[in-house]
Amino acid sequence: MNGNRHPLFMPLIFVGGLIFGFGLGFSHMARPEVVLNFLQFQDFGLLFVMGGAAVVSGVAFALMPRLRERAPLTGDTYGRRLKPFDRNVLIGGAIFGVGWGLSGICPGAAYASLGVGNVTILWALAGMFVGAYIQGVWRSQRATSESTPTGAD
Repeated sequence: MNGNRHPLFMPLIFVGGLIFGFGLGFSHMARPEVVLNFLQFQDFGLLFVMGGAAVVSGVAFALMPRLRERAPLTGDTYGRRLKPFDRNVLIGGAIFGVGWGLSGICPGAAYASLGVGNVTILWALAGMFVGAYIQGVWRSQRATSESTPTGAD
């Protein structure tokens, strides 16, 4: 993390979140029934929302490194951070997909769903936090057991 961030960095992150949440609410993607209809091939509106977001993001990621050497608010150089496609990505993606299909909502849209009055989404959010916490505990215990020397060492 860069300690020399521009003073507007955090406020702009907040504004970006507001725009994101408003867009999800406006497009009805913060409603689990709309997402479930997409997953059941009954409503393809989500495809257009995600496709539009992918085009805007793709253009920004392609153009910004050509226009500027460093990010304007952080001063960090632009670079690709590639995560290898491994077993953890495959299993985690499958688990995420099952949770998305069962709840009808992904994490970003879950918070936006609160804004449109869906209070029952708190159950899904609680499940996301508990699941993430359990995974974090599991990963730290696994890292500790892998780094602990055995008697044979």
